[in-house]
Amino acid sequence: MSKRALITGITGQDGSYLAELLLSKGYEVHGIVRRVALEDPENRLKRLETVRSKLHLHAASLESYASLHQVVQKSRPDECYHLAAQSFVSYSFDDEFSTLQTNINGTHYVLAVLKNLVPECRFYFAGSSEMFGKADEVPQTEHTRFHPRSTYGISKVAGFELTRNYREAYRMHASSGILFNHESPRRGFEFVTRKITSAAARIVAGKSTELRLGNLDAKRDWGHAREYVEAMWRMLQQSSPDDFVVATGEMHSVREFADLAFRIVGLDYQKYVAIDEELYRPSEVNLLLGDASKAQRILGWKHQVGFAELVREMVVNDCRALGLTGIAASSDAELPPR
Repeated sequence: MSKRALITGITGQDGSYLAELLLSKGYEVHGIVRRVALEDPENRLKRLETVRSKLHLHAASLESYASLHQVVQKSRPDECYHLAAQSFVSYSFDDEFSTLQTNINGTHYVLAVLKNLVPECRFYFAGSSEMFGKADEVPQTEHTRFHPRSTYGISKVAGFELTRNYREAYRMHASSGILFNHESPRRGFEFVTRKITSAAARIVAGKSTELRLGNLDAKRDWGHAREYVEAMWRMLQQSSPDDFVVATGEMHSVREFADLAFRIVGLDYQKYVAIDEELYRPSEVNLLLGDASKAQRILGWKHQVGFAELVREMVVNDCRALGLTGIAASSDAELPPR
């Protein structure tokens, strides 16, 4: 009998890659979606279009314990991957209350439902490098002290502690992945990486003339989402639950990302990027760099997709969406950023 998995946030970047991975491993995959997604599948389920017919989708809300209870009772999962959250950091500054309520209560509800209905279910919590925030050491490991600098980061610390508490108090197989930034062509347009690659494509296509960005000197550890969901799965295959940093161990600035993305389409980013101080965060996080040696040692996981390859894939995808098919052949993305 095949394993059953339940994914919250299945319509997102990570959720869609994880659904594909689990299906390829023979899982019966269930996903929680908003009711509006089922009413507008062409737009809201777009990332799942290639596998949608193989999925069991359930309408529920993270803000409703009763609806989550109903889904878990029906699906009886062996593994639960809790990916859903209000995850856009800048938005968390604008609406602190809903970010805290959705992210903290949602995690608590999911854990409580699993404990009450399927206590043997293995649980994965999607932590974030934003939990480190103003980190007092570089690189960051599983032992680095948390000092979040956004409401989003605070909510993720709370979710991390809830997960650890359920593991220790109720002996649940509950693990957290402290994932550093991970991108892909499926990234939302509101995130800076996709904002850059889509703008480069639009500008070279003659559909735009400018890209407004905030802090170009902020540095991040960027990996590929497709590889990071593999780490999530590996965590739940371990005999004992634990917490793992998932990262590349390489750091690049927003400026480097923009420079490379525009070079791929044959443009100089400096001619098109305008600095907008309103896009700066109220409290910036400048140096996030992960040490994933524990994940490599215990899970056998290590990233394969490099920075230049990731940027190239995103840019080429956005160019193709606009009908530009000659970009890949002329790209110099294998070269390191200037």
